[in-house]
Amino acid sequence: MSSLSLFTVYVADLLNEDAGVSFAELLTSSLTLKSLAVGTLISLCAAMLGVILVLKRYALIGHGLGEVGFAASAFAALIGLQNYSVLVSIPVVCASSVLIMRLDRKSELGGDVLIGIFSTAALAVGVIMTRYTTGLKSVYDTLFKGSVLSLSNGDVISACVLSVIIIAVFVLLYTRLFAVTFDETNARASGMNEDGYQLIISILTSVSVVLGMKVMGAMMISSFIIFPALSARRLARSFRGMIICSAVIAVVSYFAGTLISFITDLPNGACVVAASLVLMLICMAFSAVRLKK
Repeated sequence: MSSLSLFTVYVADLLNEDAGVSFAELLTSSLTLKSLAVGTLISLCAAMLGVILVLKRYALIGHGLGEVGFAASAFAALIGLQNYSVLVSIPVVCASSVLIMRLDRKSELGGDVLIGIFSTAALAVGVIMTRYTTGLKSVYDTLFKGSVLSLSNGDVISACVLSVIIIAVFVLLYTRLFAVTFDETNARASGMNEDGYQLIISILTSVSVVLGMKVMGAMMISSFIIFPALSARRLARSFRGMIICSAVIAVVSYFAGTLISFITDLPNGACVVAASLVLMLICMAFSAVRLKK
């Protein structure tokens, strides 16, 4: 089963050939349900943090961190820790995220330039290291494909636990994250540890990106962070409304894209991002019509 593509299973089932499992059974299997549960939790994390990143004009940081995560995964494979790539990637990506945000505030380069430096450097280093480990074909798989069915039981457990922690921290610190997002100066003047909350945002974003790489692909996860938040910005009139809209759009996009991926055997990450893009265009059209009335 693991070596048989989902599309082959689906076609064989339609032709009443002996595929060993029906498409309906495939969708309701424990592995698929666990994978969809993980994807839903990661979607919620990406949606909530995406709103903050878009409003703070850090939307592209997901792209840069995804490529840093790719380089960290390649390094893990190089030193024989490929089964623990998540544990290796999280501290590396967190450090990069914190460094980018700190340098953005203290240097004259600007966030977009810093993200470009980190992402291109990490991509080059990652490709070089991959050449000596899993081979160049895995570069494409890691960067673009992603697969909900490639998750081991350990991946499922760790992703669920970390996603729940991210969501819980976000909910508990919602009011203060709101203040830091919209007015850093007033937040600092009111006695809030603004730097500390920026650090929390960096860490939560980094962990979400690392988790999303497994399901979406390193370069696809950044788009999935941006599109639902931009869609929500067209529909909602408040920060809370943006969070809720972004979460709903992200989960719908994930399920729609994953279903398309199951049926067509196309890369999961690309299908999810495409579904998210379609929903964003629909939201933009709806917003334009609403403004004309």
